Amino acid sequence: MAWRRPIQSVICAFLLLCVAVPVKTTENDAPHMVTKHFVYGKLDHKVKVYVKVLNNSPFLVCMDVDIAQKETIDPFYLWIGPDGRNLKGHSNVNLTETGKLMLMAFDTSMSGSYSCTLSYKTIKLDVTHEKENFRSYNFEVLVNPFPHSWEKECIGDCEEETNRHTLKARDVIEEFFKLQPRVLEEEFEDVPEINYIEHSLGIVRVDTCRPGFGKNEITHNDCSGCCVVCDPGTYSSDNSVRCEVCKDIQITYFGATAC
Repeated sequence: MAWRRPIQSVICAFLLLCVAVPVKTTENDAPHMVTKHFVYGKLDHKVKVYVKVLNNSPFLVCMDVDIAQKETIDPFYLWIGPDGRNLKGHSNVNLTETGKLMLMAFDTSMSGSYSCTLSYKTIKLDVTHEKENFRSYNFEVLVNPFPHSWEKECIGDCEEETNRHTLKARDVIEEFFKLQPRVLEEEFEDVPEINYIEHSLGIVRVDTCRPGFGKNEITHNDCSGCCVVCDPGTYSSDNSVRCEVCKDIQITYFGATAC
C-alpha cells in the first residue's frame, strides 16, 4: 500500500471472544434456578463447559433441573475427576455441601471429563419404607483462551458478538482512511512524502488460534467459533485454526503443542 499523507492517529481493533458462562457466583444463589453462574447436569448427555484460562469455572451442579426443583432426602454427592480420583479435599476445587463443584484457576492440565453420582431417598405415601435413588451426570470441561474483559463484552450469542466487534473495527479503519483526502486539503499546503493512494486499502480477516488450541465444529458444535484446547491425540504447534492428529506418538493430555 502506498501513502501520501501522515497517519495522525493510531486505531487499535480488539477482537473480543467470549464464553457463555461468567465465573463469579455464590453458594447463596437459588439452587432451583438455572442461571449463568450454574451449569446443571443432564441425564444420558455429557454437558460441555468452556472456561477462560486461569479463571474459575462456573459451579457444576450434581443434579438436573428436574431434580433441583424437587425436595430430596439425605442427598449424597460423589465427584470424580479426569484421573479417576475422588475430588473431595483437592486444593484446586471448591466442592460445596450441596454438590456444586467449582474448578479453581483452570488450565489445560485440568481439562477433561468430570462425573458426579447423586444418591438420594424418596418416600411414597403408600409405602412405609424409603427408596434409594441414584443418578449420574457427566461434564466435559475445556479451556477456551478468551482475552481479558470478555465477560463485559459478551452480550447474547458469543460468535455473533465477536463478528460485530470485528466489523465495527473494520468500518472505523476504513472511515479513517476515507477522511484523509479532505483532512490533507484543509490542513496541509504540501503533500507529504509518505502518502496514501485512495481505494488501495484492503482488509483481510485472519482466523487463528494460539498453539495448543483449535476449532472443531463437529465435536464442539455448541461452540463452533471457539478456539478450544486440543483433545488428547491431537496438537497445534502454531497459530493455525485446527488441531492436527498426531499419528506417530499417542498424546494422552489436552493442549499439546507438538507431536
